Amino acid sequence: MNDPIMVNLDQVSFQLKKNKNFEWLKEMGTVFRVFDKQDSGNISFGIQQGGTKKFVKYAGAQTLEYSGDPREAVIRLKQAVPIYKDLSHEHVIRLTDHYEIEDGYALVFEWFNGECLHPHWSFPPPAKYNDPRSPFYRHRQLPIELRLQSLNSLFSFHVNVEKKGYVAIDFYDGSILYDFHSNTTKICDIDVYQKKPFINEMGRLWGSSRFMSPEEFELGATIDEITNVFNMGAMAFSLIGGELDRSFSKWEGSLDLYDVALRAVRPNRDDRYKSVAQFFNEWCNAQ
Repeated sequence: MNDPIMVNLDQVSFQLKKNKNFEWLKEMGTVFRVFDKQDSGNISFGIQQGGTKKFVKYAGAQTLEYSGDPREAVIRLKQAVPIYKDLSHEHVIRLTDHYEIEDGYALVFEWFNGECLHPHWSFPPPAKYNDPRSPFYRHRQLPIELRLQSLNSLFSFHVNVEKKGYVAIDFYDGSILYDFHSNTTKICDIDVYQKKPFINEMGRLWGSSRFMSPEEFELGATIDEITNVFNMGAMAFSLIGGELDRSFSKWEGSLDLYDVALRAVRPNRDDRYKSVAQFFNEWCNAQ
């Protein structure tokens, strides 16, 4: 393998496997942040012009963490455009523009001043869980009321996903941004959410195993709203419980909330709630 190429843009530097022209970004303003550690084939930037900030996600470069074909990353990013349009919601970052550029594709979003709850590049586990600077650690120190507010934001969005005939794929804490100043939660990545019906044709689907249901590992399995019920329950255990240790001793909420979350993550699909809407209704009633 050739040595990585260093790219310098305004206030940021990053490495690629092969050089790529990013001068077009400077026409949008000053590049002040880069997010280059994803394994999706995308690289993203924070850009400021005057008092306005934007978030730009680009596919088409050979990033260090991506082992696939950049052309496949471009196709996936293009396919994400109608998803962001169909699932537009107050708790998802807002797409404002998209276009082809430099043999790739760019999506432009409004900037949201949140911090990622799974910043694996800055705080790889165990630092994620015990470093006081880690956004996940800081979120876990918030009062239970604010963490329940975060969960309600995530769950209400996924009720909307369900209504629109989609299923969530690759939803995990790396998809979540939290603004500690305004106590606002947004989802930053819904790129591979799918229209129903959706069948698992991969075996192991995209995603973090910490949040995935048994059927997301099963070739030929139906992936639907009952799958997403599991994902929501797993997220509840991540933010107010013991994550994969789903014992009540690790749970910081009420017993009623615990019972709702525990039913959501039953391995047998028939034992879970039948929809995210039903789960969220029971969750709200238990608060």
